Amino acid sequence: MKTKVANAELNSYVCNASGIKDVAYEELKAIAESNSAAIVMKSCTPEPRSGNEEPRYMRLPFGAIQSMGLPNLGYKEYIRIAAELKKYRKPIIASVAGLSPDDFPKIVRAFQNSDVNLIEVNLSCPNLEGKPQIAYDFNAADELLGSISNLGYKPIGIKLPPYYDLAHFKKIADIIKSHNISFITCINSVGNTLAIDPENETPLIKPKSGLGGLSGGYIKNIALANVKIFRELLGNRISIFGVGGINSGTDAFEFLLAGADAVQIGTVFEKEGIHCFRRINEEFESIMKRKGYGSVLEARGNLKYL
Repeated sequence: MKTKVANAELNSYVCNASGIKDVAYEELKAIAESNSAAIVMKSCTPEPRSGNEEPRYMRLPFGAIQSMGLPNLGYKEYIRIAAELKKYRKPIIASVAGLSPDDFPKIVRAFQNSDVNLIEVNLSCPNLEGKPQIAYDFNAADELLGSISNLGYKPIGIKLPPYYDLAHFKKIADIIKSHNISFITCINSVGNTLAIDPENETPLIKPKSGLGGLSGGYIKNIALANVKIFRELLGNRISIFGVGGINSGTDAFEFLLAGADAVQIGTVFEKEGIHCFRRINEEFESIMKRKGYGSVLEARGNLKYL
């Protein structure tokens, strides 16, 4: 069940997604010691952040709503942590989230001189007040990718928000192909959604007047479509991490059929804990064996049309 994202070899198809139980060293150490195929670190900013006010994360029947606000230890601490995690011999993936255009090249350049294997640049955080999602501004995205994509030899990827219009898919795909981008991660949570407590007549979370990113099973079908469309538009040169509503091996297999090289797990990891990686990997491998697939590559993008 080995797979590959950019030049990073993964021993299985499933790893953690940035943003869930990956802020502190002890959390990242637990991921390193788990069945996660990689160690994806928290999206980091130039300086440490405590994030948004509580309550900022609430479970829902089929997922979660959250507005965390990028709590993290600052990029310098994750560079130090990456050096300690190197001993686990798993790909380490940095996640970069600048607060201004100048932050991104500064942090990316620093990670290029670190022990991480891949650098995922988050262009899609929906939970910072007053900060738009860069990936929805095509001119800004084009300019930003130009500033970060040739700063070193470590592969650069971008974490994307969900897209819905086919013209927008084509536009961002053309921008991605015009820069030295090795992988994409799609999708981030669906931003600016609302969950209400009808008894108290209030939103479930406090930041942004209750608006937050929706994740889990609610967004799986959106994520599958994004993976499929980007695979068709980007071809096989650019790797794809699929993210969104992966709760079982069957879900992971669906993302494989849509064209994902590997998947990242977030909401179910928060709910179920570290053992979800083993469970989903075992379920996924069982499906692959039952269907007679000898490798991940053999099944990738093998969606049959009616």
